[in-house]
Amino acid sequence: MIEWLIDPLTHGFVLRSLAGIVLLGTVGGAIGCWIVLYRVAYSAESLAHGMFPGLVGATLLGLPLLLGGAVGILLAALLIVLIGRIGGESADVAIAVAVTTLFGLGVLMALSPESPPGIQSLLFGDPLAVSNRDLAVTAVLSSVVLVGLWRSHDRLSAIGFDGAFGRSLGLSPAAVQGLLLALVAVAVLVGVRGLGNLLVAAILVGPAATARLLTDRMAPMIGLSVTVAVLAGVFGIYLSFYARIAAGAAVVACLVGLYLIAAAASALRRSRSPRGPMESEPTALTEGAGP
Repeated sequence: MIEWLIDPLTHGFVLRSLAGIVLLGTVGGAIGCWIVLYRVAYSAESLAHGMFPGLVGATLLGLPLLLGGAVGILLAALLIVLIGRIGGESADVAIAVAVTTLFGLGVLMALSPESPPGIQSLLFGDPLAVSNRDLAVTAVLSSVVLVGLWRSHDRLSAIGFDGAFGRSLGLSPAAVQGLLLALVAVAVLVGVRGLGNLLVAAILVGPAATARLLTDRMAPMIGLSVTVAVLAGVFGIYLSFYARIAAGAAVVACLVGLYLIAAAASALRRSRSPRGPMESEPTALTEGAGP
């Protein structure tokens, strides 16, 4: 057993991938709880898909992926605003039209004859290919997100738990939600290198959804969510190493497995509740550090 655990650690690429997935799990688990609270999971997934042409363009031009991803996110935001204002569409429709258009554009660019081999890694990621430079950039961006969440905790809580109370303090719900989406955009940039354009949303939403099944208090939920994300990431890297399967897909498979275990535990707890299963549905999230 000890040898089974230690053997992968003798490889430098595994150590780098574990360090990267721990950083990504910490960021994804923490910000995912706010994504769930503010019900912006669709926006988070859309941000990831909308940046695809930017990632492909950066690859074709030999530019840093983070630069391409940032340009892709800005382009997606501008297109969503234009469709919403010019077409008079609702936010959901504007996001769907903009993201579908941009993702299709990215696919066309990826299938062009000039595309280099291995460009499919932009879609599915490769945590095992993390370099020391990628790790340093990931650490810096992760720090930006975590510090941003820490400094914005009171504002996010005031609007997220009681919008009327937040407005009475002079806070703007739109500004606070915009701040959250900006942090989500940076978190997406952190994760897209490891899990790819299609899978990065899994680590932003999956761990928080799993933790939500086990607690209705925000502080324990954040701790559980980070734990689930990091455990799934580490299990996924080991699974990929020994089963020789794609590391990004292995991490997502572990996230799904932990969610199903939590769902079964939650259902069992409700069935044994003296109030009965129908009266024991999860309650609304509350802020606090109780169990």
